[in-house]
Amino acid sequence: MSQYKRNYVKGGTYFFTVNLYNRNKSYLTDHIDLLRTAVAKVKQKHPFKINAWVVLPDHLHAVWSLPPDEADFSTRWREIKKAFTKSLPIKEPLTLTLTKKGKRAIWQKRFWEHTITSTADYNHHIDYVHLNPLKHGLVSQVKDWPYSSFHRDVKNGLYPQDWCGTAKQKEET
Repeated sequence: MSQYKRNYVKGGTYFFTVNLYNRNKSYLTDHIDLLRTAVAKVKQKHPFKINAWVVLPDHLHAVWSLPPDEADFSTRWREIKKAFTKSLPIKEPLTLTLTKKGKRAIWQKRFWEHTITSTADYNHHIDYVHLNPLKHGLVSQVKDWPYSSFHRDVKNGLYPQDWCGTAKQKEET
């Protein structure tokens, strides 16, 4: 078994991908308010800055910056996952093993993280986050996906409303 070592950097900026256990479910968008509440709750106790975020039905991508004296993003993700799971109505079948352990199969056990290393790397990952709903065919324009920090960034003048054109324009190029 490989030993993956996370790169904990105090004050670091990171790109994350976090997936549902069952990629055929849409818990994240079906229960977006519960996810938002879980994130807000964790941010109060363990602050972090959300540079970019997109929530898709079965996974999410985020770019976070941690406070200068902190490096523990794993606790933040564990607490977000736990708070969301506890608030989610039980509709999925529970196996005997999960029931005995008091667990539910909502999230994949791990998550993917990448430490941002430069301005170009940062910009690439921010764009990737915002493009993701278009990439997955969920919308024909980035601006049409409601669960994205793209709208905040448009309001703050970082992107034009029609950034990246349409899916049809992408196919033609």
